[in-house]
Amino acid sequence: MLMVSEIDVYIHASHILRRLSVEVGAREVVCLVGRNGAGKTTTLRTIMGYLRPRAGSIRFKGAPIHGLATHEIARRGIGFAPEDSGIFADLTVAENIEISTWTRPGGRPAAERLDLAYGVFPVLRRYAARKGPEMSGGERKMLTIARALALDPDMLLLDEPFEGLSPAIIPAVSEGIAQITRLGHAILMAESNIHHVPEFVARLYVIERGEIIYAGKPEDVHGDRAVMRVIGGAA
Repeated sequence: MLMVSEIDVYIHASHILRRLSVEVGAREVVCLVGRNGAGKTTTLRTIMGYLRPRAGSIRFKGAPIHGLATHEIARRGIGFAPEDSGIFADLTVAENIEISTWTRPGGRPAAERLDLAYGVFPVLRRYAARKGPEMSGGERKMLTIARALALDPDMLLLDEPFEGLSPAIIPAVSEGIAQITRLGHAILMAESNIHHVPEFVARLYVIERGEIIYAGKPEDVHGDRAVMRVIGGAA
């Protein structure tokens, strides 16, 4: 479904991603793991069109998307939940979720998409009239993912969905993501903590200094001492 092939990405004069390749199949859940500053967020932002690769290609459902504007990539079926939540503080919870149905007006009816988003995180229905600053960090994470889901995407990009959450809220967020996978959506998730990688992840990539140093099954990474020394510091 998503094929990122040997991309090079620069931010000003800094070479951030180096011949990076990542693949996500239909209905597959893939996790990109690396410590802070390794290039995880840059990878997701490049896929979403906020940054453009100088070399390499990005294809989604067989068509190239590198070089497209972010809103065009969203309309093609990729939803993005950024690490900082990115919710609109002046809008209510309900309005934050509804805005996705305006961004991508095609597909299933808006009411059905909203029901789907609230069904994954039902607690948000109780807070529908609240504004962003009135919500906890965990609730904002749920809202960000629900808003991305209301886009009716084929694939979701989740940047650090468990970062900064209390241990008490992590299971609720994890179960919501698991439910999204059961609905058939592909997911590419970025995580800095190897212990936060959900058990339903099919494949794992480890990134260090903008390069992929491991690609394979999550259970096999523990046998690679060199890679574990890198990501062990993120735990």
